[in-house]
Amino acid sequence: MYAVFRTGGKQFRAEPGIRLRVPTLSAEQGDAIVFDDVLLASDGDSVQVGQPVVDGVTVKAEVLGHGRTKKVIVFKRKRRKGYRKKQGHRQDYTEIRVDEIAL
Repeated sequence: MYAVFRTGGKQFRAEPGIRLRVPTLSAEQGDAIVFDDVLLASDGDSVQVGQPVVDGVTVKAEVLGHGRTKKVIVFKRKRRKGYRKKQGHRQDYTEIRVDEIAL
C-alpha cells in the first residue's frame, strides 16, 4: 500500500512506517497531521489516479521534529571582471513518520 501526496510544492511517495523530510510545516513535535492532497493511491491490487486528486484518500502522519539540511554553497563569478560572490543556503525541513493511508 502506498500513496503519492503533495505538500510544499513537492510530491512524496508514502508508505506506512517510513520517515520523510518534507518542507517546513507549522506543527509541533508529536502532532498528528493529515495530508488530503493525494495524487495517487494503491492498495496493492488496484491503483487510483486522481484528476488531479483522489477523493476520500488521506495520508496520516506524526511530526517527529524540525531541522535544517546541510549547507549548499552558491558561488557566482564573471571572468575578467573581478566579480565573485559566495553565498550559503540551508533549507528548513520537518521530519514526519507516515502512520496510515486511509483509502
